Amino acid sequence: MRRVAALAMVLSLTTQSLTAAPLSTPPDQRRAADQTFLTGPEWFLVFSPAEYADYIKSYPPSGFPFYGHIYQFWQGYRAVSKASAEYPVNYEYQVMIWVIGTSTTVEYAVKGLYEGFVGRFTEAAAGTPDTAEDRLAQGVAQQYVAFIKKRPWYEFDFLTPLKSVWTQTGLWGDKPVRKWERKYFLTSEYLFKAIYGWLLGKATRASYDQPIERTFAIVDGVPAGSVWPAEVNLEQKGDDGGALISLPRYQAFTDAAEMLAADGLTFRDIAGNRGNILVTVVAADSAPPARVGRLIYRQPILTQPGFSRLALVYSIANLAPALRAFAEAGIKVEHIYDF
Repeated sequence: MRRVAALAMVLSLTTQSLTAAPLSTPPDQRRAADQTFLTGPEWFLVFSPAEYADYIKSYPPSGFPFYGHIYQFWQGYRAVSKASAEYPVNYEYQVMIWVIGTSTTVEYAVKGLYEGFVGRFTEAAAGTPDTAEDRLAQGVAQQYVAFIKKRPWYEFDFLTPLKSVWTQTGLWGDKPVRKWERKYFLTSEYLFKAIYGWLLGKATRASYDQPIERTFAIVDGVPAGSVWPAEVNLEQKGDDGGALISLPRYQAFTDAAEMLAADGLTFRDIAGNRGNILVTVVAADSAPPARVGRLIYRQPILTQPGFSRLALVYSIANLAPALRAFAEAGIKVEHIYDF
Protein backbone atom coordinates (compact mmCIF):
# COMPACT_ATOMS: atom_id res chain seq x y z
CA MET A 1 0.00 0.00 0.00
CA ARG A 2 2.86 2.36 0.79
CA ARG A 3 4.35 1.74 -2.67
CA VAL A 4 1.01 2.44 -4.30
CA ALA A 5 0.60 5.66 -2.28
CA ALA A 6 4.12 6.76 -3.14
CA LEU A 7 3.54 6.02 -6.84
CA ALA A 8 0.28 7.96 -6.75
CA MET A 9 2.08 10.94 -5.18
CA VAL A 10 4.80 10.84 -7.86
CA LEU A 11 2.18 10.71 -10.63
CA SER A 12 0.31 13.61 -9.03
CA LEU A 13 3.45 15.74 -8.82
CA THR A 14 4.37 14.86 -12.42
CA THR A 15 0.90 15.85 -13.64
CA GLN A 16 1.11 19.16 -11.78
CA SER A 17 4.52 19.90 -13.29
CA LEU A 18 3.23 19.26 -16.80
CA THR A 19 0.23 21.52 -16.31
CA ALA A 20 0.98 25.14 -17.14
CA ALA A 21 0.67 27.52 -14.21
CA PRO A 22 -2.25 29.99 -14.46
CA LEU A 23 -1.30 33.14 -16.31
CA SER A 24 -0.41 35.91 -13.91
CA THR A 25 1.33 39.26 -14.16
CA PRO A 26 4.67 39.15 -12.30
CA PRO A 27 4.42 41.06 -9.00
CA ASP A 28 7.18 43.50 -9.97
CA GLN A 29 5.24 44.42 -13.15
CA ARG A 30 1.97 45.32 -11.43
CA ARG A 31 0.89 48.92 -11.03
CA ALA A 32 -1.81 50.52 -8.90
CA ALA A 33 -5.30 50.68 -10.39
CA ASP A 34 -5.62 54.44 -9.87
CA GLN A 35 -2.61 55.09 -12.12
CA THR A 36 -4.77 54.85 -15.24
CA PHE A 37 -6.57 58.00 -14.05
CA LEU A 38 -3.68 59.88 -12.45
CA THR A 39 -1.53 59.68 -15.57
CA GLY A 40 -4.19 61.67 -17.43
CA PRO A 41 -2.87 65.14 -16.47
CA GLU A 42 0.67 64.06 -17.37
CA TRP A 43 -0.41 63.10 -20.85
CA PHE A 44 -2.25 66.37 -21.37
CA LEU A 45 1.23 67.89 -21.18
CA VAL A 46 2.05 65.81 -24.26
CA PHE A 47 -1.14 66.65 -26.13
CA SER A 48 -0.82 70.38 -25.47
CA PRO A 49 2.73 70.73 -26.92
CA ALA A 50 1.62 68.55 -29.85
CA GLU A 51 -1.27 70.91 -30.50
CA TYR A 52 1.13 73.87 -30.24
CA ALA A 53 3.63 72.28 -32.65
CA ASP A 54 0.88 71.69 -35.22
CA TYR A 55 -0.53 75.19 -34.75
CA ILE A 56 2.68 77.16 -35.30
CA LYS A 57 3.33 75.36 -38.58
CA SER A 58 0.51 77.46 -40.08
CA TYR A 59 -0.20 80.29 -37.64
CA PRO A 60 1.80 82.75 -35.54
CA PRO A 61 2.34 81.61 -31.93
CA SER A 62 0.59 84.67 -30.48
CA GLY A 63 -2.75 83.13 -31.45
CA PHE A 64 -2.24 79.89 -29.49
CA PRO A 65 -4.78 79.50 -26.63
CA PHE A 66 -2.32 79.24 -23.73
CA TYR A 67 -4.89 80.25 -21.12
CA GLY A 68 -7.45 77.82 -22.49
CA HIS A 69 -4.93 75.00 -22.08
CA ILE A 70 -4.28 76.01 -18.49
CA TYR A 71 -7.99 75.63 -17.82
CA GLN A 72 -8.15 72.28 -19.62
CA PHE A 73 -5.25 70.86 -17.59
CA TRP A 74 -6.98 71.59 -14.28
CA GLN A 75 -10.38 70.58 -15.64
CA GLY A 76 -8.98 67.18 -16.58
CA TYR A 77 -7.23 66.87 -13.22
CA ARG A 78 -10.48 67.50 -11.34
CA ALA A 79 -12.28 64.90 -13.45
CA VAL A 80 -9.69 62.14 -12.99
CA SER A 81 -9.42 62.91 -9.27
CA LYS A 82 -13.16 62.39 -8.95
CA ALA A 83 -13.02 59.20 -11.04
CA SER A 84 -10.25 57.77 -8.82
CA ALA A 85 -11.82 58.81 -5.51
CA GLU A 86 -12.66 55.18 -4.65
CA TYR A 87 -8.96 54.32 -4.36
CA PRO A 88 -6.61 55.23 -1.48
CA VAL A 89 -5.11 58.68 -1.93
CA ASN A 90 -1.81 58.49 -3.78
CA TYR A 91 -0.11 61.46 -2.12
CA GLU A 92 3.19 61.00 -3.94
CA TYR A 93 1.57 61.11 -7.37
CA GLN A 94 -0.77 63.93 -6.41
CA VAL A 95 2.21 66.07 -5.37
CA MET A 96 3.90 65.33 -8.69
CA ILE A 97 0.77 66.42 -10.60
CA TRP A 98 0.58 69.65 -8.62
CA VAL A 99 4.24 70.37 -9.34
CA ILE A 100 3.94 69.87 -13.11
CA GLY A 101 0.56 71.57 -13.20
CA THR A 102 1.79 74.64 -11.34
CA SER A 103 4.95 74.94 -13.43
CA THR A 104 2.95 74.59 -16.65
CA THR A 105 0.43 77.17 -15.44
CA VAL A 106 3.24 79.66 -14.79
CA GLU A 107 4.93 78.86 -18.11
CA TYR A 108 1.76 79.20 -20.17
CA ALA A 109 0.65 82.35 -18.34
CA VAL A 110 4.01 84.03 -18.99
CA LYS A 111 4.12 82.87 -22.62
CA GLY A 112 0.52 83.94 -23.20
CA LEU A 113 1.24 87.40 -21.82
CA TYR A 114 4.53 87.78 -23.71
CA GLU A 115 3.21 86.50 -27.04
CA GLY A 116 0.05 88.54 -26.68
CA PHE A 117 2.01 91.79 -26.46
CA VAL A 118 5.67 91.55 -27.51
CA GLY A 119 5.23 88.61 -29.89
CA ARG A 120 2.17 90.15 -31.53
CA PHE A 121 4.04 93.45 -32.00
CA THR A 122 7.02 91.81 -33.76
CA GLU A 123 4.65 89.68 -35.86
CA ALA A 124 2.99 92.87 -37.06
CA ALA A 125 6.36 94.50 -37.69
CA ALA A 126 7.50 91.51 -39.74
CA GLY A 127 4.29 91.16 -41.74
CA THR A 128 4.67 87.39 -41.74
CA PRO A 129 6.59 85.71 -38.88
CA ASP A 130 8.72 83.45 -41.05
CA THR A 131 12.23 84.28 -39.91
CA ALA A 132 14.89 81.59 -39.61
CA GLU A 133 14.28 81.67 -35.86
CA ASP A 134 10.56 81.00 -36.35
CA ARG A 135 11.35 78.05 -38.59
CA LEU A 136 13.86 76.72 -36.07
CA ALA A 137 11.24 76.94 -33.32
CA GLN A 138 8.78 74.99 -35.48
CA GLY A 139 11.27 72.18 -36.02
CA VAL A 140 12.27 72.01 -32.36
CA ALA A 141 8.60 71.88 -31.31
CA GLN A 142 8.08 68.83 -33.56
CA GLN A 143 11.23 67.12 -32.22
CA TYR A 144 10.15 67.81 -28.64
CA VAL A 145 6.72 66.23 -29.14
CA ALA A 146 8.20 63.12 -30.77
CA PHE A 147 10.58 62.81 -27.80
CA ILE A 148 8.06 63.24 -24.95
CA LYS A 149 5.80 60.55 -26.37
CA LYS A 150 8.55 58.11 -25.35
CA ARG A 151 10.60 59.77 -22.62
CA PRO A 152 10.08 62.33 -19.79
CA TRP A 153 10.27 65.93 -20.99
CA TYR A 154 13.16 66.83 -18.72
CA GLU A 155 15.43 64.42 -20.60
CA PHE A 156 15.06 66.42 -23.81
CA ASP A 157 18.26 68.11 -25.00
CA PHE A 158 17.43 71.84 -24.95
CA LEU A 159 21.07 72.88 -25.20
CA THR A 160 21.39 71.79 -28.83
CA PRO A 161 18.53 74.02 -30.09
CA LEU A 162 19.84 76.79 -27.82
CA LYS A 163 23.17 76.59 -29.64
CA SER A 164 21.38 76.46 -32.99
CA VAL A 165 19.63 79.78 -32.27
CA TRP A 166 23.04 81.45 -32.46
CA THR A 167 24.89 79.26 -34.95
CA GLN A 168 22.27 78.32 -37.58
CA THR A 169 20.01 81.34 -37.93
CA GLY A 170 22.51 84.10 -38.69
CA LEU A 171 23.08 87.36 -36.87
CA TRP A 172 21.40 89.56 -39.49
CA GLY A 173 18.76 89.27 -42.16
CA ASP A 174 15.27 90.28 -43.21
CA LYS A 175 12.75 91.39 -40.58
CA PRO A 176 15.39 92.22 -37.96
CA VAL A 177 12.89 93.26 -35.26
CA ARG A 178 11.19 89.87 -35.34
CA LYS A 179 14.48 88.07 -35.79
CA TRP A 180 16.15 89.50 -32.68
CA GLU A 181 13.01 89.29 -30.58
CA ARG A 182 12.77 85.58 -31.42
CA LYS A 183 16.45 85.11 -30.58
CA TYR A 184 15.79 86.59 -27.16
CA PHE A 185 12.60 84.57 -26.64
CA LEU A 186 14.02 81.21 -27.75
CA THR A 187 17.29 81.73 -25.88
CA SER A 188 15.37 82.45 -22.68
CA GLU A 189 13.00 79.50 -23.12
CA TYR A 190 15.59 76.86 -24.05
CA LEU A 191 18.09 78.00 -21.40
CA PHE A 192 15.46 78.03 -18.64
CA LYS A 193 14.11 74.62 -19.63
CA ALA A 194 17.60 73.13 -19.84
CA ILE A 195 18.36 74.25 -16.28
CA TYR A 196 14.93 73.42 -14.86
CA GLY A 197 14.85 70.05 -16.62
CA TRP A 198 18.30 69.14 -15.26
CA LEU A 199 17.23 70.02 -11.71
CA LEU A 200 13.91 68.20 -12.04
CA GLY A 201 15.62 65.12 -13.46
CA LYS A 202 18.00 64.97 -10.49
CA ALA A 203 15.13 65.40 -8.02
CA THR A 204 13.01 62.77 -9.78
CA ARG A 205 15.80 60.18 -9.79
CA ALA A 206 16.46 60.85 -6.12
CA SER A 207 12.78 60.63 -5.08
CA TYR A 208 11.25 58.00 -7.36
CA ASP A 209 12.14 54.50 -8.49
CA GLN A 210 13.39 53.94 -12.01
CA PRO A 211 10.28 53.79 -14.24
CA ILE A 212 9.24 50.39 -15.61
CA GLU A 213 9.76 50.40 -19.37
CA ARG A 214 7.31 47.62 -20.32
CA THR A 215 3.65 46.91 -19.62
CA PHE A 216 2.67 43.29 -19.04
CA ALA A 217 -0.77 42.17 -20.19
CA ILE A 218 -2.77 38.94 -20.41
CA VAL A 219 -4.67 38.56 -23.67
CA ASP A 220 -7.25 36.05 -24.87
CA GLY A 221 -8.19 34.75 -28.29
CA VAL A 222 -4.64 34.07 -29.41
CA PRO A 223 -4.71 31.97 -32.61
CA ALA A 224 -2.30 29.06 -32.96
CA GLY A 225 0.94 30.08 -34.63
CA SER A 226 0.16 33.77 -34.32
CA VAL A 227 2.85 36.26 -35.28
CA TRP A 228 3.32 39.04 -32.75
CA PRO A 229 4.17 42.64 -33.66
CA ALA A 230 7.88 43.36 -33.32
CA GLU A 231 7.43 45.47 -30.18
CA VAL A 232 5.33 42.80 -28.39
CA ASN A 233 7.07 39.98 -26.51
CA LEU A 234 5.41 36.66 -25.74
CA GLU A 235 6.27 35.89 -22.11
CA GLN A 236 4.11 32.83 -21.43
CA LYS A 237 1.45 30.89 -23.30
CA GLY A 238 -1.55 29.51 -21.44
CA ASP A 239 -3.51 26.32 -22.03
CA ASP A 240 -6.76 28.25 -22.40
CA GLY A 241 -5.84 30.20 -25.53
CA GLY A 242 -4.50 33.11 -23.53
CA ALA A 243 -1.00 34.53 -23.31
CA LEU A 244 1.08 36.73 -21.06
CA ILE A 245 2.78 39.38 -23.17
CA SER A 246 4.79 42.54 -22.64
CA LEU A 247 4.32 45.72 -24.62
CA PRO A 248 6.18 49.03 -24.75
CA ARG A 249 4.90 51.74 -22.44
CA TYR A 250 3.73 55.28 -23.13
CA GLN A 251 2.38 56.13 -26.60
CA ALA A 252 3.78 52.93 -28.12
CA PHE A 253 1.40 50.94 -25.88
CA THR A 254 -1.57 52.57 -27.58
CA ASP A 255 -0.24 51.71 -31.04
CA ALA A 256 0.50 48.09 -30.08
CA ALA A 257 -2.87 47.63 -28.33
CA GLU A 258 -4.70 48.83 -31.43
CA MET A 259 -2.83 46.29 -33.56
CA LEU A 260 -3.66 43.44 -31.16
CA ALA A 261 -7.32 44.47 -31.05
CA ALA A 262 -7.43 44.58 -34.85
CA ASP A 263 -6.18 40.96 -34.85
CA GLY A 264 -9.18 39.93 -32.73
CA LEU A 265 -7.46 39.63 -29.35
CA THR A 266 -9.04 40.84 -26.11
CA PHE A 267 -7.42 41.99 -22.88
CA ARG A 268 -7.93 40.15 -19.61
CA ASP A 269 -5.38 41.93 -17.46
CA ILE A 270 -3.14 45.00 -17.91
CA ALA A 271 -0.32 45.70 -15.45
CA GLY A 272 -2.01 43.40 -12.94
CA ASN A 273 -5.40 45.13 -13.21
CA ARG A 274 -8.72 43.70 -14.38
CA GLY A 275 -10.98 46.64 -13.57
CA ASN A 276 -11.27 49.91 -15.46
CA ILE A 277 -8.95 51.72 -17.85
CA LEU A 278 -9.00 55.28 -19.18
CA VAL A 279 -8.96 56.04 -22.92
CA THR A 280 -9.05 59.39 -24.69
CA VAL A 281 -10.22 59.80 -28.27
CA VAL A 282 -10.46 62.80 -30.56
CA ALA A 283 -13.72 62.89 -32.48
CA ALA A 284 -15.77 65.31 -34.53
CA ASP A 285 -18.56 66.82 -32.47
CA SER A 286 -21.00 65.70 -35.15
CA ALA A 287 -19.85 62.07 -34.96
CA PRO A 288 -19.84 60.70 -31.40
CA PRO A 289 -17.92 57.44 -30.80
CA ALA A 290 -19.60 54.27 -31.99
CA ARG A 291 -18.98 52.59 -28.64
CA VAL A 292 -19.19 55.05 -25.77
CA GLY A 293 -17.79 54.12 -22.38
CA ARG A 294 -18.37 56.13 -19.24
CA LEU A 295 -17.59 59.72 -20.17
CA ILE A 296 -15.71 61.57 -17.43
CA TYR A 297 -14.96 64.76 -19.36
CA ARG A 298 -15.12 66.38 -22.78
CA GLN A 299 -12.77 69.12 -23.97
CA PRO A 300 -12.93 71.03 -27.25
CA ILE A 301 -9.72 70.95 -29.28
CA LEU A 302 -9.18 74.68 -29.12
CA THR A 303 -7.15 74.93 -32.33
CA GLN A 304 -9.47 72.59 -34.26
CA PRO A 305 -13.06 73.86 -34.06
CA GLY A 306 -15.60 71.07 -34.33
CA PHE A 307 -13.42 68.44 -32.65
CA SER A 308 -13.28 67.36 -29.03
CA ARG A 309 -11.26 65.16 -26.71
CA LEU A 310 -13.41 62.60 -24.91
CA ALA A 311 -12.07 60.88 -21.80
CA LEU A 312 -13.81 57.51 -21.54
CA VAL A 313 -13.63 54.72 -18.98
CA TYR A 314 -13.95 51.07 -20.08
CA SER A 315 -13.59 47.78 -18.34
CA ILE A 316 -10.37 46.13 -19.48
CA ALA A 317 -12.42 43.27 -20.92
CA ASN A 318 -14.22 45.75 -23.19
CA LEU A 319 -11.13 47.68 -24.28
CA ALA A 320 -10.38 45.70 -27.46
CA PRO A 321 -14.00 45.73 -28.74
CA ALA A 322 -14.03 49.50 -28.18
CA LEU A 323 -10.78 49.92 -30.13
CA ARG A 324 -12.22 47.92 -33.02
CA ALA A 325 -15.36 50.06 -32.98
CA PHE A 326 -13.29 53.25 -33.06
CA ALA A 327 -11.29 51.95 -36.01
CA GLU A 328 -14.46 51.10 -37.91
CA ALA A 329 -15.89 54.56 -37.21
CA GLY A 330 -12.65 56.31 -38.21
CA ILE A 331 -12.22 57.84 -34.75
CA LYS A 332 -8.69 58.61 -33.56
CA VAL A 333 -7.65 56.93 -30.32
CA GLU A 334 -5.45 59.55 -28.70
CA HIS A 335 -4.11 57.48 -25.79
CA ILE A 336 -4.70 54.37 -23.69
CA TYR A 337 -3.56 55.05 -20.12
CA ASP A 338 -1.70 51.86 -19.27
CA PHE A 339 -1.33 52.56 -15.56
